[in-house]
Amino acid sequence: MSEENVILVNEFDEQIGLMPKMEAHEKALLHRAFSVFIFNDKNELMLQQRALDKYHSPGLWTNTCCSHQRDGESNIQAGKRRLQDEMGFVVDLQESISFIYKAPFDNGLTEHEFDHILIGKYNKNPKINTSEVANWKWMNIEEVKDDMIVHPEIYTEWFKIIFEKFYQHINILDNESNS
Repeated sequence: MSEENVILVNEFDEQIGLMPKMEAHEKALLHRAFSVFIFNDKNELMLQQRALDKYHSPGLWTNTCCSHQRDGESNIQAGKRRLQDEMGFVVDLQESISFIYKAPFDNGLTEHEFDHILIGKYNKNPKINTSEVANWKWMNIEEVKDDMIVHPEIYTEWFKIIFEKFYQHINILDNESNS
């Protein structure tokens, strides 16, 4: 199986090329990504603990799922694909906000992503893919925010960045989808 490509983009999210995923992370080049946030009717967020053998951030807690779009794939199509691959279910997703972040890791790789946030609703338990996900849990968004302050080391860098910058926006979108 050949390595998957990521979509290289400029600061306006315009595609400028394709590159193997590891090479893009080694060179810290800006590429397109997405992060899925699934909420239940109790305003709880489904978190996943990354598998222990992931090439970066193994065993850390993060949003429901995230990955990279494939060439020609919409954000929603990509989100649904990875939600099925990692968490074993698919729901309707809504695009919300997007932003650029850069997070270097101890292993020499860097996530430099134009990240699209996708939000959905689900009330059942997932059927996790254990090669991608070690564990999962529902957590109230306020509890996540508080726990991140007390235990920042157990969360992925991108998840902390999303919360720091866009917590209010995520909470507002979630409350709108409840009404």
